[in-house]
Amino acid sequence: MPSFLIWIVVGLGVALLFTLAIFVHELGHYWVARLCGLKVEGFSIGFGPKIFGWTDRHGVPWAIRWIPAGGFVRLPQMITSEMIEGRSEGGLPPIQPWKKILVALAGPFMNVVLAFALGTLIWLVGVPKTSNNTIVGSVEADSAEGRLGIKEGDKILSIEGERVGSWVDIQDAAIVALTNVLKVEIEHPDGTRAFYPVPTEFNEQFHLKLLPLGPKEHPAISKVEPGSVAETAGLKAGDVFVSFDGVQIVGQRQLIGLINKRHGHRSVVEVLRGTNTVHFDITPILDPVRKVGRIGIEIGSPPVLTIDHPTPWEQITASASRIFKFVQALTHQKQSSVGVEHLHGPVMIFSSLASELRIDPRLAISLLVMLNINLAMLNLLPLPVLDGGHIVIGLFEIATGRSIGARLQEALSLTFALLLMAFMLFVTSNDISALFRFRGSGKAEKADKTESTTEKMEKEVGGTNAVGR
Repeated sequence: MPSFLIWIVVGLGVALLFTLAIFVHELGHYWVARLCGLKVEGFSIGFGPKIFGWTDRHGVPWAIRWIPAGGFVRLPQMITSEMIEGRSEGGLPPIQPWKKILVALAGPFMNVVLAFALGTLIWLVGVPKTSNNTIVGSVEADSAEGRLGIKEGDKILSIEGERVGSWVDIQDAAIVALTNVLKVEIEHPDGTRAFYPVPTEFNEQFHLKLLPLGPKEHPAISKVEPGSVAETAGLKAGDVFVSFDGVQIVGQRQLIGLINKRHGHRSVVEVLRGTNTVHFDITPILDPVRKVGRIGIEIGSPPVLTIDHPTPWEQITASASRIFKFVQALTHQKQSSVGVEHLHGPVMIFSSLASELRIDPRLAISLLVMLNINLAMLNLLPLPVLDGGHIVIGLFEIATGRSIGARLQEALSLTFALLLMAFMLFVTSNDISALFRFRGSGKAEKADKTESTTEKMEKEVGGTNAVGR
């Protein structure tokens, strides 16, 4: 299939998946509002000007709008912002507080239902998972971790008391930890175990702290830059490094270090190509900007895939736990290094879904499970305009026996609608900056990139946000 057709199919798939999450959320509001006898004046996916629309058999106008940042059901008796939903008919009777609460809860509840349904599908068909265990690769004897006694071949069991099963788990734990010195549980080859206080390193590219260790593996070439010294020497994508300049390669960090140190010096590279061992002479060049050696390749982990079958409950709880940890890290920025620049919105959601959809549709569905849990939790925040705000107002009216004046509710809704729009502009700017940063790093020297594309995007997407009401 031509590449442009692939991107069209991926684009349509992403639009369908994202719209599904928003549609189900708004459908919950719509159904329960009708059951409770509320006046429904409109159903919209997206904000802003209408692209196209139609009217259902109940006389409710439906619309698809240009700004794909959420959606809304126009319920004038709930009292919300005219800026978002437009002017509504007046003279409608007020509704009981319990109806407000039920209608507001219906949206997040439907997202959880959808997450459970998608999680059940993943449980049945399985989802690809990279299995690279947690064995430590090369460790410099004079490094901080080397001086602690950590050596090549050690196995990482937990970070800050949390069990880890892959290097993605390890770095995710490092990112959200509320300390710069991690309590790392290590199992040595002789079976003994010990805890080590390992300091993290701040990554300038992603503005996050990471554990300065890498997996024990033979890194593979994923791409050779045209015209590079690697291409001239004869290296090809798929070659697996065995040794460099006589040193046995046991990890990406070690290989990157050797390339950096050997600029201007002829070195012998041994690679595994298929079942054959091949040797090449290569001389790394000095990058004049970054002052490091380079040979013009992208390196990654040889893919060792397994099919995982997590239960729906495991997927939902894991998604909620990840969101809670991100929020905790965000509110403790000094300790975690996670800041507001790591908040992301629809643009990055689309990008992540597209990336996963191109690799395997099951990965995109798995990501959609987390997106639905994220959407449910975000909308339960006790802020006017969001579902949580309506729930708080309903509970207040039940507790006090008094209703909040329509003018006050409209003023609060308008204020928070403006803040919400400002927030969406902010996260969108974060998305665009992150995408340019990611693509910019892709055009620079790739021999010092120790993460796969999926892992990079996963870190960048740490806090995804989408809005529905």
